[in-house]
Amino acid sequence: MASTDEPVRARASTQETGHSRDLERPPLPEPLPSPVIDTHCHLDIHDGDVGAPWLTVETALEQASSVGVTRIVQVGCDLASARWSAQAANDYDAIVATVALHPNEAPRIAAAHGRRAFDEACAEIEELAKAPRVRAIGETGLDHFRTGEEGRELQEESFRWHLDLAKRLGKPVVIHDRDAHDDVLRVLESEGAPDIVVFHCYSGDADMARYCTDRGWYLSFAGPVTFKNANALREAVAAAPLDRILVETDAPYLTPMPYRGRPNASYLIPHTARVLAASADVYLETMSKALWDNAQRVFGPW
Repeated sequence: MASTDEPVRARASTQETGHSRDLERPPLPEPLPSPVIDTHCHLDIHDGDVGAPWLTVETALEQASSVGVTRIVQVGCDLASARWSAQAANDYDAIVATVALHPNEAPRIAAAHGRRAFDEACAEIEELAKAPRVRAIGETGLDHFRTGEEGRELQEESFRWHLDLAKRLGKPVVIHDRDAHDDVLRVLESEGAPDIVVFHCYSGDADMARYCTDRGWYLSFAGPVTFKNANALREAVAAAPLDRILVETDAPYLTPMPYRGRPNASYLIPHTARVLAASADVYLETMSKALWDNAQRVFGPW
């Protein structure tokens, strides 16, 4: 397996990289009053810094820790990134991993290589998921934005398989839900949810937040909660119990304001955490401590 020393050489971001984007990394924000955990990050995907040195895992961890983001959940969403994530979790004390086939990846594999390739990919994900430092199954779920009707049957089958895997291994599931709220909830209810469910980059409204948290599920908020037009997300934060809120970057995507469109990284979590605190009407220190405790409850101590 390749070394994780310089992960971003292997994979490139699919974000637009045209001249209209500012690819300079944002400055370090004011540190948080107590540590928090970035519960969803893609350290293996590079974005920005055109013509500059590649960002190493060590640099990413150092920058994040300097502002109070002392631990990271690295998410694998295809075979290559799942392998990389599991290895990174072994190599770095500050990292634990999740592994899965992304909702868009499952039908892509089958379309490109056949059903047998999909089954073999699932088998490898299951083996990787058994590692002690792989703490959750995800991201899995449904994506009706990028996957058309022709791929949705297999996408749902993949989602159900990942839910079953999470239950068999006794691990949380991390859900990707894009333009598919009703169907995601339908599958969770019909299949039976694992003990711990996390909605990655939560995108529902306050009513859905109440529905999810009434069932004990967690809502993980990313950069979009800081966007000017995201009142519905901030209302969802206000509707959720404090012990069911997580924070994430989904880096290098979904950079929070005031740096929307520029490359994202775990060190920018303080911008999102401050909006979460304001939305929940609590002190930043109260929110930070809750975010830490909640992440530890979901992903375990490390």
